[in-house]
Amino acid sequence: MSADANKAIVSRIFDEIANNRKMDVVDELFATGYIYHESSGHELHGPEGFKQLMSQPHSAFPDFHITAEDFIAEGDKVVCRFTIKGTHNGVLMGIPPTGKPFTMTGIVIYRIVDGKVVEHWENMDFLGMMQQIGVLPSPGQGKD
Repeated sequence: MSADANKAIVSRIFDEIANNRKMDVVDELFATGYIYHESSGHELHGPEGFKQLMSQPHSAFPDFHITAEDFIAEGDKVVCRFTIKGTHNGVLMGIPPTGKPFTMTGIVIYRIVDGKVVEHWENMDFLGMMQQIGVLPSPGQGKD
């Protein structure tokens, strides 16, 4: 597929799945052999793995919204720099809602083969998000 076609697939992931919560689109865009590579080394597999990945931010941040800032495509990979905004109004990894907003940046790489996402890596500023919602101290916070 062309670079533009692959970028359009990633755009649909952001718009239809992440922002508009159309989970049926996951089955259309993700291969059965899909692998999400977490930075911790843990992996999620298949379209159900991606649905699981999206369930956490959708429940913790009901107003979750992702904006693509830049797309770069070459070969079978699409890289996107993005911004996520939301408000912590649901439970996040056992943390009760704080009601605080956040803005988080990140970069994601999708590998696409024959019109389906087969692999996915991402790096996001989770530390900054946790500081913004008030569950971790910001630098200099708590000093006398």
